[in-house]
Amino acid sequence: MEDIYKTIENPSEGYYKEKGSKFIARAYHVETSEEIKEVLLKLRKEFYDARHHCYAWRIDVRDEKTRSNDDGEPSGTAGKPILNQLFSFDLFDVMVVVIRYFGGTKLGVSGLINAYKVATHDALENAVIVEKEIRDLYQVDFEYPLMNSVMRIIKEDNLPVVGQHFDNQCSMKLALRLSTIDKSTNRLNKIQGVKVKKL
Repeated sequence: MEDIYKTIENPSEGYYKEKGSKFIARAYHVETSEEIKEVLLKLRKEFYDARHHCYAWRIDVRDEKTRSNDDGEPSGTAGKPILNQLFSFDLFDVMVVVIRYFGGTKLGVSGLINAYKVATHDALENAVIVEKEIRDLYQVDFEYPLMNSVMRIIKEDNLPVVGQHFDNQCSMKLALRLSTIDKSTNRLNKIQGVKVKKL
């Protein structure tokens, strides 16, 4: 299974103007529905006088979740073009909100679709796109005398340790990359007295 996905590192902004209407696109890295709500609240406060806050997001690379919202624009003219840009850039854990200030002239359906698409495209073009690895957390429990054997595998397989507790009974938390889980857990399980479990 592919265990690398693309996301954005920092917030970025895009812009589009047509017939007096201004479209300000903001892209954010988000991973949870709480973060999505926070972004929306923040932008609604910041751009409190804007006519629309249309958005789309795509999160969770393994169990893909997407959503788009037209926020009062004609159905399918705002949220969908934003979401389609997330697909065409192949990004996960990203939300784009496009804030519209109405300029007095209606743009029509195709004009709106284009405006939301171009503003979103601009924001994503301006973003720093990074690759991330999909990882699962595992706990490794063992008695202190087995420390050297366990540490050797951790070093050889280059396994990131995200938590540890050493006493007579030792415990370590490892963030294992999907493509290497079987190999590393099998090696650890071969040591008599080591228990490996998924968190």
